[in-house]
Amino acid sequence: MNIKEQGMSRIDLKDPDLYQQRVPHDLFAQLRKEQPVYWNDEVDGSGFWAVMKHKDICEVSRNPAVFSSAYENGGHRIFNENEVGLTGAGESAVGIPFISIDPPLHTQYRKAIMPALSPARLGDIENRIRERAKLLIEQIPFDQEVDIVQLLSAPLPLLTLAELLGVKPDVWKDLYHWTNAFVGEDDPEFRQSPEAMQQTMIEFMSFCQALFEERRANPGHDIATLLATVPIDGKAPVLRDFIGNLILTLVGGNETTRNSMSHTIVNFCKNPEQWDKIKQNPELLKTATAEMVRHASPVLHMRRTATQDTMIGEQKIAKGDKVVLWYSSANRDEDVFERPDEFDVTRKGFQHVGFGFGQHVCVGSRLAEMQLRVVFELLAERVERFELKSEPRRFRSNFLNGLKNLNVVLVAK
Repeated sequence: MNIKEQGMSRIDLKDPDLYQQRVPHDLFAQLRKEQPVYWNDEVDGSGFWAVMKHKDICEVSRNPAVFSSAYENGGHRIFNENEVGLTGAGESAVGIPFISIDPPLHTQYRKAIMPALSPARLGDIENRIRERAKLLIEQIPFDQEVDIVQLLSAPLPLLTLAELLGVKPDVWKDLYHWTNAFVGEDDPEFRQSPEAMQQTMIEFMSFCQALFEERRANPGHDIATLLATVPIDGKAPVLRDFIGNLILTLVGGNETTRNSMSHTIVNFCKNPEQWDKIKQNPELLKTATAEMVRHASPVLHMRRTATQDTMIGEQKIAKGDKVVLWYSSANRDEDVFERPDEFDVTRKGFQHVGFGFGQHVCVGSRLAEMQLRVVFELLAERVERFELKSEPRRFRSNFLNGLKNLNVVLVAK
């Protein structure tokens, strides 16, 4: 009898309470050793295969024909998007984002977006990021307790996104509120009630409609223009798909960078010798940003659906089975990383899956790592050490490894 036939699993990786205090890396390590393709029953669903090993996740990710992300097959989340919508809130006015579309159509979307992220388009964006980061850091009170999420980790990537979308910088606070609500389906602070979520969606859709109509009438060179105007499969974009792809852009361009930055500051608090290495040799940041993302694993998982009977490793997978790729486990895989649980800014020459892998790897990954590099270069000039004042409050989420706050002291040099 295989694992799938043994009845209710002892461990439920879908349970958001499992991640309330910390990511259960010890549990992931046990599963990698004992059941690397683990059957997880669901109280409210059909169950899913949890894929824990780096090698297996890469194999699945590079084979979208067999392992689909398509909306009609359930999409990219544990819940079925074709039943409960992109954000799990059942909204019918939100279209299908390209993360929930398979190649070749997915590839068309990526080609449509990439010009907005090309060096020619971005120009000296690094200097603009540096100026924004410098201004934010100058406003932080040193040598006293502050919430660094609100003062730095959240605003910096959202201000960058505002530039990429061609909207006013002060919109970042609205974007922050909206993106938390989109991905916070299991957190009562972000989903206080269906009525509150409905109001959030009304506000966001009003923003989207105005932006869509403006970019259609007066196109520019920003991402919003491309999402509003570039034909896909010979068809002009419609508002509902613009909304779906804007949600994807905001979540992808914000949550990963924000939470990688916050977790890295926690790591520097708990491993001051690593911060000493950065201060002594800031050139390490050219490669250390990959270690920041690997160790943080800001996105815990993504989901696929098998389109045919197949195998993952030695495990049979049936057509229609859900397959959940646990990036946070793969990024601590002992077969790939020496001392995988350690945070080591000198680590080099590895392939993490913190931004995904294969067809769906994050299109903005280089920009995310640029922001991490720039902000820690600037902090290295001014911060002697980081002191953690209290354990941060975490998102109640099985999807994002998020921190709601991070109370620290930046001790000035």
